[in-house]
Amino acid sequence: MKKHKVIFQPSGRRGEVEDGKTLLEAAQALGVDIEGLCGSKKVCGKCKVRIEEGYFEKDNIESGMYHLSLITEAEKKHIKPDDGPGIRLACTAEVHGDVKVFVPERSRAGKQVVRKAAKELYIALDPAVKKYNIELVPPTLHDMTTGDNERILKCLEDNYGLKNLTIDYFVLKELQDVLRKGEWTATVTVWMDSDIIKVEPGFVETCYGLAVDIGTTTCVGYLTDLITGKVVNTESMMNPQVPYGEDVMSRITYAMTNPAGLETMQKAIIDGLNEIIERAVSEIIKDGPNPGFSIDDLTIVFNTAMHHIFLGFDPVYIGRSPFIPAVQNSMNVKARDIGLKINPSAYIHVLPIEAGFVGADNVGVLIAEEQYNQDEMVLVIDIGTNGELLLGNRNKVCSTSCATGPAFEGAQIKFGMRAAPGAIEVVQIDPDTREPRYKVIGKADWHSHLEKINAKGICGSGIIEVVAEMFKAGIIDKSGKFVMDLNTPRVRKGADGKPEYVLAWAEETSIGTDITVTQGDVRALQLAKGALYAGAKLMMKRLDVSAIDRVVLAGAFGSHISREASLTLGMFPDCPIDKVYAVGNAAGDGARMALLNKDKRIEADYRARWVEFIEIATDPAFEKEFMQAMHIPHMKDKFPNLKELLSKSGCKVEIKG
Repeated sequence: MKKHKVIFQPSGRRGEVEDGKTLLEAAQALGVDIEGLCGSKKVCGKCKVRIEEGYFEKDNIESGMYHLSLITEAEKKHIKPDDGPGIRLACTAEVHGDVKVFVPERSRAGKQVVRKAAKELYIALDPAVKKYNIELVPPTLHDMTTGDNERILKCLEDNYGLKNLTIDYFVLKELQDVLRKGEWTATVTVWMDSDIIKVEPGFVETCYGLAVDIGTTTCVGYLTDLITGKVVNTESMMNPQVPYGEDVMSRITYAMTNPAGLETMQKAIIDGLNEIIERAVSEIIKDGPNPGFSIDDLTIVFNTAMHHIFLGFDPVYIGRSPFIPAVQNSMNVKARDIGLKINPSAYIHVLPIEAGFVGADNVGVLIAEEQYNQDEMVLVIDIGTNGELLLGNRNKVCSTSCATGPAFEGAQIKFGMRAAPGAIEVVQIDPDTREPRYKVIGKADWHSHLEKINAKGICGSGIIEVVAEMFKAGIIDKSGKFVMDLNTPRVRKGADGKPEYVLAWAEETSIGTDITVTQGDVRALQLAKGALYAGAKLMMKRLDVSAIDRVVLAGAFGSHISREASLTLGMFPDCPIDKVYAVGNAAGDGARMALLNKDKRIEADYRARWVEFIEIATDPAFEKEFMQAMHIPHMKDKFPNLKELLSKSGCKVEIKG
């Protein structure tokens, strides 16, 4: 039977399915949750998916609607013009060729878990946007020489000392009606004590801002009360650009090889942020046709490629040596110029870029963690599809970027998946029996205590834990190679003749097949962790330091991986385990700080230029450091802290101390 390659995004699951199978059947076989309330009777319309058109170089497939069966009358009843192009019902569309499928948020049965909760920040409140209540004397026939705008400007100067203010044209157009509606009392919103961006009738006591972190894989927005500094709502989603490439270089390639590639990806992220805005505000503000207009300030961080695509800058030049961005400094752009559905006169503050691929998100981490105010030698690792590192103290801080690839996100792993219900996320392996126990997202207990487990795959944190546990149990050696002479059925050769470890038997899964960790999976993880370690090592050499005092794991992913597992694998140089800790979404924290205190924006601009960027890929020593770092935990470097830690756990392998 002829088979075709099917790739589902944003889950990243992929595989071959038989010709004639529906997309829903393909999804079920690959462990992708698509809503289907009617049981494939073609009446609920909940299983809408989008077919991506064109050639995708990284995946080496040509995808398009022409690789599916013709659209049916049943589908036409449910597919509306506002659904956009390329929409099909998964239960009806049959596969007759290679295809790449995007499952929209509303069609996902098992919702992606985007773990980027806001933590408490301690920072002086001095936002860029402030509201001022004014009460004007109504004009009369004896006072005809002063316009409405001039009255406001004089009142703000007399009562609040604000001078030389300008007023946004959109605000000015509505000013007359607003003042008379409020019977000459109004609330004036001023940006940076310089520009009037809103005038509302009456006295308004609320003021909202949004801090946004656009990651390669996930996006999150923190709706913040600028009067109290508190986060009132957090909304997140998978980055809707994922179908155009799972990593930065893939998206740059998509922009280069498709005539409308840049516009397509820019529209995708703008639409996605507008969805976040709508969801974030609708729960707080029930009145008015445009609740998003209540947001009067927005700060945003992202890596350099996401920065360029969001702003509509051609990313091709940051993908070519010498990797020069269009702009490095921070920017202030009107919301209406970008198309974000907040107050159209509000400004979007884009934090600065450091250099090359080290973008505004790393600057967010920098101003949140403030290594430049500390004496200890601190390594901060923002782990994601694109790993970014900061090393230093008050004397000097270096930064670099590592192309870790999507393995940490569960992609390019045979049974890898995003962090969604059913994903294995915690793993332990008995060092004597080599039997595992694991936990899946959505269920609190170990799998051995559950009647129905329904595992679907392995997420990023699960991949790290299972490979570390396999090493500790002697299933793989220091080089990552499988040890095949073990007395356990879990270590075997797969259908392709290559070694694999059975983490979950078929009866424990919801996909009807064993979930395994393959030799290829181990290699993918070694490549990713090797890049991180090599980057840290080269920065240590640049700063002439032999040891690190603390390791900070930043990012949502960094907050959910085991400290012991990450140290065991050698994701970073040896460090006391109690000096390794997670800080959550530090990039998002930096964006929130810039939202709450305008001096942090000045600090970000200064520190982005102060940090020394190191381009490790062109360093002659990189290849050697990278190859040595591929070993677990390392080919040569000693790990005395790890040795002491593992000696207590029955580890089957020897660690250099």
